[in-house]
Amino acid sequence: MTKSLKSLKECYSEAEAAGYLNISVERLHFLLDHHIFNDGTPRPPDLTFCDADLVLLGFWMKGEENPKVVRMPRRS
Repeated sequence: MTKSLKSLKECYSEAEAAGYLNISVERLHFLLDHHIFNDGTPRPPDLTFCDADLVLLGFWMKGEENPKVVRMPRRS
């Protein structure tokens, strides 16, 4: 990530998180549905995110394979 994660807030709304990551809210929902809510559990409304969540979402946005990172298999 190119931005500093100095914690100005404890939590961020979906719109704030998407803005921080320079993506749309729809793209944010796609990342969440693809990586977290992929076991049939519906995505709850009005999610909030902390700094660590933004780091993880930024990692998922890149989508590049990294040989130093072991990815967990998708749940079926």
